Amino acid sequence: ITQVSGPGLVNSALAGSDAVFIAAGMTSLNYVLMGKAGVKTSEQLKGGTVAISRFGSATDSIARFALRKIGLTPGKDVTLVQVGSGPDRLAAVLTGRVTAAVINPPSNFIGEKKGLAVVADVAQMGLVFQHTGAATTRRFISEHPDTVRRYIKSHVEAVHRIWTDKEATVRTLGKYMGSGVDREILEKSRENILTEALLPKKQIPSLEGLKTVLGDIGERLPRAKTAKPEQFVDFTFIRELEQSGFIDGLYKKK
Repeated sequence: ITQVSGPGLVNSALAGSDAVFIAAGMTSLNYVLMGKAGVKTSEQLKGGTVAISRFGSATDSIARFALRKIGLTPGKDVTLVQVGSGPDRLAAVLTGRVTAAVINPPSNFIGEKKGLAVVADVAQMGLVFQHTGAATTRRFISEHPDTVRRYIKSHVEAVHRIWTDKEATVRTLGKYMGSGVDREILEKSRENILTEALLPKKQIPSLEGLKTVLGDIGERLPRAKTAKPEQFVDFTFIRELEQSGFIDGLYKKK
């Protein structure tokens, strides 16, 4: 069982794996397209480079979607380049090695503090996208159903903790984001994801979000065009929790 991006799981399954989502994770995007110093408009991106993590990743899909939304054609008006992690992409745009980068919290908040501008805010573009989620294989589900059931229960409880316990969440974010990130940015990073569109309380994988993922992958991989979103999800355990009233009960507790 792991946490994986929508494009990552779909690409794996289309290549022959039996991987499926078992809980939603994040069903929209909190990324921005941030320009280097002096770059504030789509026109200024023309002929430039945009940093993503790697080709075929969620950031690849996000970059293509955002660029089209602001009137640019990936590969024609702008070149996508593989740079690596969020901090690596932020460093690339801060040093001017790339024209812009696809980044998310806390990197975008750090960039704003350093005077960089957001060229496009993907969160405001209304994209339904199965961004990340809990995943495993159908074989593992068959062989270890109780393990999967316990994992999903813990996953849902963790999401509840993020929604309801600010101090614990900020403390945990600080542990993994490093000592260089101040409390203001940690708090903004938490607040940024607290919407049903982004981090749903019931954690049911989004078929519409997977449809978006398939549409993007289908531009480069023909067999994605005939695939159905339902192929990439096992709803069994998350539906069990929902129907039992467990999830609603968590949020009714004082």
